[in-house]
Amino acid sequence: MPLLSTRMHCRCADRLRGANIVPTVLILVISIAVLLGALAGYFFASRPRGVDASLTPSRTESAVWPQVATAAVAADADDGVGREKARIIRSLEAEAWSLRDKLADRDPASIELEALRRQHRELAPALDDALREAARYRQLVVDIENNAPPPILLGAAEPDDLKLIVGIGPVLERMLHNLGVGTFRQIARWTDSDVAEFDAKLPEFPGRIVRDQWVTQARALHESKYGERP
Repeated sequence: MPLLSTRMHCRCADRLRGANIVPTVLILVISIAVLLGALAGYFFASRPRGVDASLTPSRTESAVWPQVATAAVAADADDGVGREKARIIRSLEAEAWSLRDKLADRDPASIELEALRRQHRELAPALDDALREAARYRQLVVDIENNAPPPILLGAAEPDDLKLIVGIGPVLERMLHNLGVGTFRQIARWTDSDVAEFDAKLPEFPGRIVRDQWVTQARALHESKYGERP
């Protein structure tokens, strides 16, 4: 009997211990479920509401979009510069055509003016010769009126061109004619006293006769022209 009662007492204790474990496990499961629910709620609450993840740009897209925008701005700027260049080119071309038209209108007048200038250049030497010849004849008339011996009346010999002597120009030649000297032979035969006399008669050109050696030149020119000594 004691043994039977002991066994029954043990069975009752096991049943009671099993009955106490079941509530504990149930509470533990509920706690875990609550904890998982809280974690899920926090996760969903941390995400932005009303925004589609597919519409949110990624890091790569965020880095590419500024470059695309910059390229678009640069392209717009290039287009603006190109349009400005085209406008300037058109303006310059219009101005160039206008200048061509003006030059075309002025061409006949320019050609006529150039022809007149060329004609003036061609006639200038002849005009100078005519003026010199007129001055010579005028001086001849003045010399005759002043009773000075003109070149054609200096003697039987034809007067020489005294300007061939270095140092004698038109003025000196006219002055020598007024003094009765018109040939190389006359100058070639001058003595020292003659040189001094004529030097005194030409006060505007002191020492010119000796300095330029008129006598020596006149001898050489006379021999060259007439083939004989003066």
